[in-house]
Parts: sequence; C-alpha cells; structure tokens
Amino acid sequence: MTVKHLQILHQHNSAIAQAVSKDGDDVIKGLTQTAKSLPSKYFYDDRGSDLFEQICDLPEYYPTRTEAWILKEYADEIATITGCCELVELGSGSSTKTNYLLNAYQKVADSLTNPIPDAFSYIPIDVSGGILKTTVLQLQQKYPTLTLQGLIGTYEEALLYLGKNHLRSRMIFFLGSSIGNFNQAESDDFLSKVAHALTKGDYFLLGIDLQKPKSILEAAYNDSHGVTAAFNLNMLAHLNWRFQGNFNLDLFKHQAIYNEVDHQIEMYLHSQSPQQVSLEILDLQVQFAEGESILTEISRKFDLEAIQVQLRSQGLETIKIWTDPQKRFGLVLCQVPHD
Repeated sequence: MTVKHLQILHQHNSAIAQAVSKDGDDVIKGLTQTAKSLPSKYFYDDRGSDLFEQICDLPEYYPTRTEAWILKEYADEIATITGCCELVELGSGSSTKTNYLLNAYQKVADSLTNPIPDAFSYIPIDVSGGILKTTVLQLQQKYPTLTLQGLIGTYEEALLYLGKNHLRSRMIFFLGSSIGNFNQAESDDFLSKVAHALTKGDYFLLGIDLQKPKSILEAAYNDSHGVTAAFNLNMLAHLNWRFQGNFNLDLFKHQAIYNEVDHQIEMYLHSQSPQQVSLEILDLQVQFAEGESILTEISRKFDLEAIQVQLRSQGLETIKIWTDPQKRFGLVLCQVPHD
C-alpha cells in the first residue's frame, strides 16, 4: 500500500492559510445577529465526530442505514459505470459506508488486464484528525493495494487544495445528505466548488435525504437516548475549547423541529435562563434572554426533480439515481459532460 501522511490542509497552502486566518468570524457574525445561529461545521471536533457515529446507529435515525442499503445494493453498478478512478470523499468520518464502494472498486481494479499505477486510490477528507487517523489505519489493513491519502480540513479547504490537478478520472462523493446542511445559496456555492475540482468526464456522487412525513423526521433528530442532544450541546463545548469560551452546557436545551414550508429540519439550542457568554479569543460577549435560541443546523429534505435541476445549473448532469424501496433516501450520480 502507498500511504501518504495525513495532511492538515491549511498548513500546506498559502491561499488556504489566508482563509483560515479568519477562523471564528462566522461565530461572531452568527452570535451577534438578532436571530442567533452557528455554522454546523463546529459540531465536528473529535468528540462530535464520535457522537455522530453513535447517532448513525440509533434506531430512529434512518438515513445512515438506508443509504448503506443503497450502497450495498448498487456499489458494483456505480463502479462499473465510472470505471477505475480517484475516489475523493468529503466528510469521510469512519468511512463505514464507503467500504461498499471500496469493495466494488477493488473488483474493478483487480479485473484490469493492464493495471494502472494507483488505479485503486482513495482520498478521505474530514475536519476531525482523530477519526481520520483511525480510519486510515483501519483501511491500511483491509485494502492492501489501496493508495491512500488522508486530508484534514473543511470541504472548502479540500476542494481548493485538490483543484483540477489530477491526471486520472476522479469521482468526488458526498454522502449522508450533508448537503442538506446548506441553504439554497450555500449549496449552489458548494456545488460550484465541486464542479471546479472536476474535469470533463469526471463524476460526482451525492447522497440526499428525501421529503417524508414530519413524524418520521422529528423522531430521527430527537432520539430517545439523547445522543443527538449531546451532539448538539457538544458544539458549545467545542467553541469553549477553540475560542476560550465559558458556555455552560447545563443552561441550554436541545430541540429539533421540522419546518414543513421550507422542507427542512431545524436544530436549536434554547437558553434556559438570562445569561452572558464570553469567547475570549474572539473578544466577544454575548447576551442571552431566557428562551432565546441558537440555530445550529438545518437539514433540508429534497425532491429528486429539483435536485437534478440544481445540479445541472452547476454543470453536473445526472446519469442515474438509486433509491430504497420506501424512497426515503437517494443517491445521485452526476458527470461533467465531455462536450
């Protein structure tokens, strides 16, 4: 196996380093608005990543096991359509579901009459260095012919770092319906960056959570074991560590509701009493009234026709869509047209 060391992206690229120097500006902006909010990227320190892995195993949380079923059923078909290519995963986490794809691409690589150097290659990208290191070590053992390069950074950093500097065909994939965490404008910007990191004939595989009854959705984000609540509250602990803050987690309460007008789950932290919070590194003091809320995440639920239109607007043509029998979740394979 060829294994490159884990790379922290903003330490290897001056343009990325310049962008990262403004770390925390989004926290200041979000907490000084009338309707307070925080970017969902702050969920994912090492503990947050571990908690999310636990969420994925909860009985109420259908997206992970449903997407895993689709991948198990159709990974071979996906690999046959694209052929051997450089696999790039945004937000890889533990790469558990990715094993279905890696198994399929291993078969394709093994079937080549004239093997291509690094034909079987995978670039997992995650903001959590701890979980990424563990994943890389596990994959080393499981796939001895896999060329592996782990990148520690955000989606934006990764896509900027990768650019179009690849000689072989590439497939970027974004599973778990994480695109639902972006509003319409943000998702357009994200898809534009994805398209920029692809060349003609390259592929993009997108997982999307489909629209369904409110009762199913709200149960998935308010689990009976309280793991999602712990995950939501851990964002404040992450901010405490990262920006020398003094959020008291006991003074906030988790709630997730489904907005049926905008077709999105909205996750909140509600202040349980009047309080002031300081983030010393950001030189920020924030006042909270009793009952005041912080919006920590949206999770949009998609319509298959609408997402194809949006993808096409960013130069990504849909090739095929796979869903589960209940049509709860979808996998969309797109390609940058040759013409």
